[in-house]
Amino acid sequence: MTPAEARVDLSAIAHNIGVLREHASGAEVMAVVKADGYGHGMVQSARACLEAGATRLGAALVSEAVALREAGFTVPILAWIITPGESLDAAAEHGIELSAGSTVILDRIADAARRTGRTVRVHLKVDTGISRGGAPLAAWPELLDRAAALRAEGVIEVTGLWSHFACADIPGHPSIAAQLDAFDEAVTQADKKGVGADAIRHFANSAAVLTIPRARYDMVRPGIAIYGLSPIPELGDFGLRPAMTLVARVALAKRVPPGSGVSYAHLYVTDRETTLGLVPLGYADGVMRGLSNRGEVFAAGRRRRIAGRVCMDQFVIDVGDDPLAAGDEVILFGPGDHGEPTAQEWADSLGTITHEIVTRIGSRVPRVYRYDGVR
Repeated sequence: MTPAEARVDLSAIAHNIGVLREHASGAEVMAVVKADGYGHGMVQSARACLEAGATRLGAALVSEAVALREAGFTVPILAWIITPGESLDAAAEHGIELSAGSTVILDRIADAARRTGRTVRVHLKVDTGISRGGAPLAAWPELLDRAAALRAEGVIEVTGLWSHFACADIPGHPSIAAQLDAFDEAVTQADKKGVGADAIRHFANSAAVLTIPRARYDMVRPGIAIYGLSPIPELGDFGLRPAMTLVARVALAKRVPPGSGVSYAHLYVTDRETTLGLVPLGYADGVMRGLSNRGEVFAAGRRRRIAGRVCMDQFVIDVGDDPLAAGDEVILFGPGDHGEPTAQEWADSLGTITHEIVTRIGSRVPRVYRYDGVR
């Protein structure tokens, strides 16, 4: 019996891909499985996504993309963060598609192609207003010219043109239309230079897939929505189903008298004789310290507030006179089917987003998978 586990419902991931495919209106779906599948398990999540109709995979890091290829995935895989000094030879050898938002990066990709004797597929990224990766509009023509020269040399093939939203999760934000206009202009420039004729155009993240039809282009790149968490919670869940349920088993249950200080700093003091339960998860496992005295879990038949400080490896709950014993299950968050808190509720309590909740669940917590037909 493990003290805790993150139960991942791969059938929920498959369902969510179905929802996203309906909204994509015929565009290809690249399933983004970076950060170990947003904490759900990269390989298992990728397999479920592809079986449900996604056709490509997306990863932030080259190492993630190579790991996917080495796990046996043969579909196109894109990696988009390339750091100085990082070798790209393995990416070239494994047929990983790489993003380039500057001539420096493009030249590094070309060097890897020459060393390995492989033509590398490249997605040219334009910065349309998020001011992160990608070529600024002023530098876009230079990037296109360099790409055309390297393509003529035979070391690269331009297979994608793309950008990323800053505010797609803020419906009606003026930057959305401005970024789309800028992207359309960038694509037009690429076409005029003969670079973008056969390239896949892609822009839409989860929020855009679900709410911005104009952004869907040839392919969409959902991330958080794949795992059943709404990118715009104020608009609802869009029919998505959360895939992760985080559970733990009570390590110790004991009666204590009134006036007992609980955990570090005695932020919580019992006001009666009561039963306390020790839950063996803490901030080292992703139960953030900010949940101290405020976060809720489900135990002994109903919700319980965390009693006192969340520690590195444990926290305490107060269940009053309700029965609780060592080994009893505590649900920290899940879909909400049994009355347990959801990841969205935890995020709201902490003033953050669900991405942070699920990706912070640490490596000490084993992932346990269920879904008929998916290994």
